Amino acid sequence: MLGAKGRRELFAVHGEIEVNAAGQHIYEVVSDLPASGRWSPECRGGEWISGTPGAVGAVFRGDNVRSDDVVPWAPVVRGEWQTTAEVVRAAPGRMFAWAMRDSAGERQESVWSYEINAVPGGGSLLIHRFRMGEATEGIRGITADLDAEATERFFTQWTEKLRGDIELTLARLKTFIEQSSGGR
Repeated sequence: MLGAKGRRELFAVHGEIEVNAAGQHIYEVVSDLPASGRWSPECRGGEWISGTPGAVGAVFRGDNVRSDDVVPWAPVVRGEWQTTAEVVRAAPGRMFAWAMRDSAGERQESVWSYEINAVPGGGSLLIHRFRMGEATEGIRGITADLDAEATERFFTQWTEKLRGDIELTLARLKTFIEQSSGGR
């Protein structure tokens, strides 16, 4: 798959789910990154460290955790670690996206997003996407000492991990949003 710059994307994964809630309420939930520990399998929350929370340009520090059984043969980060991300799209009721930053604070081609679309009869379709164009600092570190076969195996297994994480996140979000929407 080709990305925005005409290059092959390393990852382009998405999932979708219908949620019985208005787009604005869904947006309020998904743009509250410090609360993401309620639905994310890896992010345990975190805090806004600069900018207006949830606005384009705001920076979020995420607190994350990964167990030893996630692609156990690959040299990925395990246990607890932190990331920083910058909000790159904030269209209330419609779209929220953030790009991961590298250790120097530069934005990478690693973008997570939520898109919200109204569905006939009420409610919304919530689409959760992850895409990565150029390899991030982390991916380069993971694959640096892998041969071509192991690198391909890693990308295949990591894609499956991402799909599972997105599906779990969406299911948890649906439950949380529908319980908290109060018919909104």
